[in-house]
Amino acid sequence: MADDESNTACFSMGQHTLRVPRELWALNRRRLRERLLPLAPKAVVLLQGGKDTPLNDTDVNYVFQQESYFQWMFGVEVPDFYGALDVATGKTYLFAPEVDEAYAIYMGALPSNHELQDKYQVDHVFYVAQLADVMKNLKPEQILTLSGVNSDSGLPAKEAIFDGISEFKVDNKLLYPEITECRVIKTELELTVLRYVNKVSSDAHKLVMRSMKPGMYEYQGEAIFQHYCYYTGGCREVGYTCICTSGHNNSVLHYGHAGAPNNKLIQDGDLLLFDMGGKYAGYVADITVTFPANGKFTKTQAAVYNAVLDARNAVLHAVKPGVSWVEMHKLSNRTMLSALKDAGILTGDVDLMMKANLGAVFQPHGLGHLMGLDVHDVGGYLPEHPARVNLPGLRNLRTARILRAGMVLTVEPGCYFIDMLLDAAMKDHYQSKFLVPTMIDQLRGSGGVRIEDDIIITETGYELMTQVPRTIEEIEKFISDKKADLP
Repeated sequence: MADDESNTACFSMGQHTLRVPRELWALNRRRLRERLLPLAPKAVVLLQGGKDTPLNDTDVNYVFQQESYFQWMFGVEVPDFYGALDVATGKTYLFAPEVDEAYAIYMGALPSNHELQDKYQVDHVFYVAQLADVMKNLKPEQILTLSGVNSDSGLPAKEAIFDGISEFKVDNKLLYPEITECRVIKTELELTVLRYVNKVSSDAHKLVMRSMKPGMYEYQGEAIFQHYCYYTGGCREVGYTCICTSGHNNSVLHYGHAGAPNNKLIQDGDLLLFDMGGKYAGYVADITVTFPANGKFTKTQAAVYNAVLDARNAVLHAVKPGVSWVEMHKLSNRTMLSALKDAGILTGDVDLMMKANLGAVFQPHGLGHLMGLDVHDVGGYLPEHPARVNLPGLRNLRTARILRAGMVLTVEPGCYFIDMLLDAAMKDHYQSKFLVPTMIDQLRGSGGVRIEDDIIITETGYELMTQVPRTIEEIEKFISDKKADLP
């Protein structure tokens, strides 16, 4: 089991990794109950955990990862569980699958219900087959189930169902916005885990930066990163498919998928853009570094990199509670466009560039996103918060919210040279007048740059969790200084 045997009230992957107290999940449940008491004081919250997923039609399963809302409430690491919270009393219940002898032979016996109660620090543990009887004994006025659409994926949340649920009054509207808003604002216990996984991921990125060179393949950087995160940090999974791009591939925003599997041979002169993050106790990091494969930026590469770095720095200088994330996106675009003008890549008035949405030509994605148990965490768009802005670039923002202390976000400005977008801009009579054709032609095929940090919004500003070299001077010195200690 993942828990350190010396203290079953903690999650840990060993003495060299972070010990996460089970109080983290108990506190999450208490926070949810506080929100629900005025709204549904005699209800029972019921969540269904994730299931094992077979690999196509085989008897091999994908490596299990828990459903995120269930993870947030209970921290259970295995599939096929249910969990309940009695709003009236605050009592918590887990419902475990009952397995046969064959399962125990091949998979190992599940802990007893008493052991599960102690392990996960809940009040009661029953078997799934007893769920309906337990609910009848609780006599809730209603069962609150999870039903809502994730504003990033467009996919529905997993709503709990069980044999006999039709005998109860079910409300599947109330829970989703309340539990989602809880997930948006992190507790200090959650932030401790996020700081840890950021430290592990930052150190892994630094090892990759020191290791890569022309003649290697992109996927070798992915392998180094994953090995460090798991071997050193206890992160069995990563938060998302690793994006390991070089050269022209840097302009493919979600490179690394099955159709583009991090398999290009790295050339001398390529910029590398590596976007990777570990996952620990369910919580993720999301970090991007851009650096030259041969250790030295060219003059043109440096100009583009510094334009993105200027945008990142401008946002970090301005970010704090009460600030609109939409305005931060606009600030990053304005800063980057100004720097590209100073470098001779663009020409004209920056105010007019902003009016023409020129920033979306070079950065079609949003500035960043909420982060936590999911890399693109929930809560970006809820009914009571600002709606999506339907303009180029802005429509791809994963949230338009006003920032609050306790939020965790990525700040990830980028500048890419994507033929399709450049071609459209060159044909647009308004946008084309800002482009310097000789420079645009020179930059075609060069890929692009992204810089991504993970931050906590504090009461007065922000806390930067990501710790990797950022300036050109820092990057070149770090790569060349082979005697400097690695993590």
